[in-house]
Amino acid sequence: MLLVILAIYFILPLWWLLVSATKSTSSLFSSAPLWFDSPADFITNVQGLFTHQGGIYWTWLGNSFLYAFAGGFGATILAILAGYGFAKYRFRGRGFTFGLILGSVMVPLTALVVPTFLLLSNVNLINTMWAVILPSLLSPFGVYLMRVYTQDAVPDEMLEAARIDGSGEFRTFFRIALPMLKPAVVTVLLLSVVATWNNFFLPLAMLSDPELLPVTVGLNNWTKLSNAGAGGEQVWNLITSGAFISVIPLLLSFLFLQRYWQGGLAIGSVK
Repeated sequence: MLLVILAIYFILPLWWLLVSATKSTSSLFSSAPLWFDSPADFITNVQGLFTHQGGIYWTWLGNSFLYAFAGGFGATILAILAGYGFAKYRFRGRGFTFGLILGSVMVPLTALVVPTFLLLSNVNLINTMWAVILPSLLSPFGVYLMRVYTQDAVPDEMLEAARIDGSGEFRTFFRIALPMLKPAVVTVLLLSVVATWNNFFLPLAMLSDPELLPVTVGLNNWTKLSNAGAGGEQVWNLITSGAFISVIPLLLSFLFLQRYWQGGLAIGSVK
């Protein structure tokens, strides 16, 4: 019973978003909030996204794809290399350095936005795509997860056997270790992509050019416009439809990549 209640609790906002995406602005405030009014309005809303402000919504959506995949893939690559290095190599200061990385997990990302803004402004990267991509490459939790998983999933004996057979460090990593890390790699990738896709405060602080905004900040601008009341343009139907479309790529990513998790994150826990 508790699981059913929790499932409803998490599904209900997504259901509301689906229902709201099929309504006009007037029916959003007059019809039943959790049921369809005129599903055909969804096509009208999508057509409105193509025409409103020159179809800038699709530019925002493309920017979100760019930021999410550039930042997500970059953060995943760095997390894999760092986590593997911390797990399988012994070097001076390893414990202290990993402690710093682990401690940085406790720091809220929003607290780093202002220092990051000042740092990037010194190198003239404010209001560029790099102002969003570069900070997104850092994933302390991803490094922690990769290190913990690598310690159990990749036996030291297997690496030593490969070295004895004459395999170099790079070949050992790519041919032996990396295939065994696939579940953790997918996990870190998805977490990084979702975090960058949903990021709001960082691009809000770094970007002022409407053509560079991600979909989160762009829809927020439309919300402020609609909240202006009689002095602004009411585009609530476009906001709900745009928000629904923006979550579809994330849902598809989880659905198609979940097979890599099944049984994968338990590898190495039982010997």
